[in-house]
Amino acid sequence: MTSTPPHQSILDKPFVLDLFAGPGGLDVAGHVLGIPSLGIEWDRSACLTRYAAGLDTLHADVSAVRRESFESLPPEINVLAGGPPCQTYSVAGHGAGRKALEDVKRYIDRLTDGVPDAKIDEQLEESKKHGSDPRTALVLEPLRYAIQATRSPNRGNRPFDVIVLEQVPAVVEVWRHYAKALQEKGLPDGTKYKVVSAVLATETYGVPQTRSRAVLIARREGLGTPSLPAPTHRAYEPREWKRRNGLPEARLRQPTLDEAPEEEQESREGLAPWRSMRDALGTPVGTHPGRGPFLVRSNYGSSGVPGRRGVRTDQQPATTVTGRISRFVVFEHLTDDVVYEGPRFSMNEAGMLQSFPPDYPWSGTAQAQQVGNAVPPLFGTHLLSAALGLPAPAPEALRKPWVPATEEQRAKLRSHGCGAADDCTARCPRPDEQTPPRSVPRPRRSK
Repeated sequence: MTSTPPHQSILDKPFVLDLFAGPGGLDVAGHVLGIPSLGIEWDRSACLTRYAAGLDTLHADVSAVRRESFESLPPEINVLAGGPPCQTYSVAGHGAGRKALEDVKRYIDRLTDGVPDAKIDEQLEESKKHGSDPRTALVLEPLRYAIQATRSPNRGNRPFDVIVLEQVPAVVEVWRHYAKALQEKGLPDGTKYKVVSAVLATETYGVPQTRSRAVLIARREGLGTPSLPAPTHRAYEPREWKRRNGLPEARLRQPTLDEAPEEEQESREGLAPWRSMRDALGTPVGTHPGRGPFLVRSNYGSSGVPGRRGVRTDQQPATTVTGRISRFVVFEHLTDDVVYEGPRFSMNEAGMLQSFPPDYPWSGTAQAQQVGNAVPPLFGTHLLSAALGLPAPAPEALRKPWVPATEEQRAKLRSHGCGAADDCTARCPRPDEQTPPRSVPRPRRSK
């Protein structure tokens, strides 16, 4: 892979701390850009994937590291990144979600006002007794890490220079409050940031999938004002697709938007066509043999209707890749008018639809959930590039098959991340802690 020399960055030597790192989407992005990273992840299987991929990892609870071992983190880390769990904000339009959102805003204000950690923890514990989802507190961790950095003797009380956060669209209100606090009040030591936040569509950055993400990019004052990454590809417009091609169920071979007249393509602000599932999976690469024309029926509803299963052809982007990707039904063709159910997406294919490199070494259990929860690496390269002032990555930066770590490398990484070369230790999160609590149920609407 082609790496961008670090000296082109606004920072001489960027080094990323990736909170809630998952199987490595943002770390893979850093690898492509030539930027080192350290990920903190509590799920054992996601850590096994990271070790297999050769990514530096701590198998730990993000909150516990902040409380108990922040001083052991490399002092040269200057970029904070992460995507805290989002379940409590997926219902932001309902009573439980709105209450969680308002609670988080109040905690953000208390933290930037300098309320001691012990007091914040006491208040969070009290809120749990009254039914608050314990995951609500996790969205505060990036801010708490940012504050902790200014109180760290090992770092010389030096704040992080850059902060990059991403999550589901419902979290954008949290990021906006983060932005207001970081810009107007700043951290308790007086450090302020210039911040941008928005909801972005990943297909406009070359990811072969329609997926919206709420992002925040912050730079410490004095490092310039950050900008959102500029789109490189056109947005997918389903109505235009249907107008040109009809319903996707009709035929497997149809003209696509990419086959529009040349003069029409050139008139679209110089953006490349969005990438389709065929672009990602049609050509043999690494151990992937390539797929012929196909239709995909998703496992969940479309347009808010649970019973309406979304169907797309391979000439469209994938629907949002979630932990249900392994349940998507793939239909292949016998003739122009006959289809049959073919093999479902492999984890390698699911990862490629997320823009992971071919042959990424998915490991452990719940691999579909790992894929669905990950930051799309290509999208991550655009976020990091924008945050650090680097040029946008090449469109094919992640098409080269991934070379997994050797057994010796895995053992070394696991010794650092878990405390033993071949197993977890007492310092790793316990297996019974790996299943998160159930989401707060949505209140019933009154008729």
